[in-house]
Amino acid sequence: MARTVHSWYLRNAYVENNLVEPGKLRLKGESLNLGQVKLGINAFGAERDHIVPWDAAWRICQLMSGTVRYVLASSGHIAGMINPPGGKGAYWTNEAEVDTPARWRESAQRHDGSWWVDWAAWLAEHSGAKRKPPSLRSDAHRPVLDAPGSYVLHQ
Repeated sequence: MARTVHSWYLRNAYVENNLVEPGKLRLKGESLNLGQVKLGINAFGAERDHIVPWDAAWRICQLMSGTVRYVLASSGHIAGMINPPGGKGAYWTNEAEVDTPARWRESAQRHDGSWWVDWAAWLAEHSGAKRKPPSLRSDAHRPVLDAPGSYVLHQ
């Protein structure tokens, strides 16, 4: 990630927490409002995350308009995320609608193992049928430029 983008991201997402204020963040002239997102979301938090505390991550349940399924994994920021199937650890789920992270946790169900298995099941339930991808360089999907593309020229 470029330094200027990283700096902007840290300032807006962490220091000022602007994403939670409807319309406060703008990208390419468009204001962002999480409350307008109506898609189903499978959100994730890690129990001992020192960067994004799990109860702060849980707030996504209150910010989105669509159905949000929150999953809490054991471990910290990185280890909680990269816990592949077959490893140790646990995760919690709760399908009830509750108004606080504490109430969510009180009635959450613990599952041993990796949250990845649960996520894969959720993805399968919310995805279309598998199909063969379109072939590359077809008339319908012509390349815009040769690799690596023009994005590498932007500063």
